[in-house]
Amino acid sequence: MDEVDRQILGVLEKNGRISNAELAARVGLSPSPCLRRVNRLEATGVIRGYRAEIDPAALGRGLRVFAGVRLLRHTRADVTAFERAVVQLAEVVFTHHITGNYDYLLQVDVADLPAYEDFHANRLAGLPNVATVTSYVTMKTLPTTRA
Repeated sequence: MDEVDRQILGVLEKNGRISNAELAARVGLSPSPCLRRVNRLEATGVIRGYRAEIDPAALGRGLRVFAGVRLLRHTRADVTAFERAVVQLAEVVFTHHITGNYDYLLQVDVADLPAYEDFHANRLAGLPNVATVTSYVTMKTLPTTRA
């Protein structure tokens, strides 16, 4: 990967719907070589896909909570059982297996605090092998700017 590839990725990261002609102009290539580079980045898995960024509030999920989950046991079978169950929960947007005080950090989007309370008590805490859940309610999300 060279500097031109990095420029292509920077532009696509901000606007995945940009036309190939506009992308090529922004990175200083003609359209054909630019498209070949994008295709190569896709084929090698550097570009994993394109998606729309949806406002969760527009879907009735205006409250974002990060939940730190500790497991009771760490055998492969216990970890696998938890992972299979947690990815089935529609409220869980991202699941990260992490190091530190928690085993997993979940991003959970729900309508409001009562909805999270219900989710926490009746779904998350009852998953296989869950020892504790610590919740962090998001007050504000700042936009990320990338050069």
